[in-house]
Amino acid sequence: MTVLEDRIEMAENSGELTLDTMFEWLEKMPVPEGFKVEIVEGNIFMSPQRDTHWEIILDIIEQLRTRYPRQRLKSDVRIDYPGYLNGFATDVTLLSEAAVKDAKGLWHHEDVEFVAEVISKKTAANDYGPKKIAYATAEVPVYLIADPYQGRCHIYTHPKNGDYITETTLPFGDELDLTDTVIGLTLRTDEFPRN
Repeated sequence: MTVLEDRIEMAENSGELTLDTMFEWLEKMPVPEGFKVEIVEGNIFMSPQRDTHWEIILDIIEQLRTRYPRQRLKSDVRIDYPGYLNGFATDVTLLSEAAVKDAKGLWHHEDVEFVAEVISKKTAANDYGPKKIAYATAEVPVYLIADPYQGRCHIYTHPKNGDYITETTLPFGDELDLTDTVIGLTLRTDEFPRN
């Protein structure tokens, strides 16, 4: 059988499309090295990791490591979020101290305290749209978007009814004061590169 035949057979046998089924398909497909794969509202997105993207991710992780142990920080790890078939591989995720994996070896979205996404041109609409809604619905306390195309950071806090009540936008170079949030520290952005 071919990969396509396997996928068709799996879909026909189950009767219902699930994130697990879709990720099983992806594991059988040749995903190019250096690409991140996510499922957003049932659609599969592959985006390349670029230097600018990685430098911002690493900068955020390094700053969070001054306060949090490595085990609580994740990058490009699947976490399923509320909504239709949302399996995200967030750029940076901070889990609560009490977080434990479920029976399938996945982290629970209820244990996510902070999410950071670095914008890629082709998937930016996801980060500003359906992913923001999913994070707010999951009541992730702090959602940060670092946009190297705009040279700005957008900080969303106080999730309520599937949206964030508070949005703060600051240019790269300004400090992101998150001391009054669950993060409890200030993130520097002076070394965030622009595209």
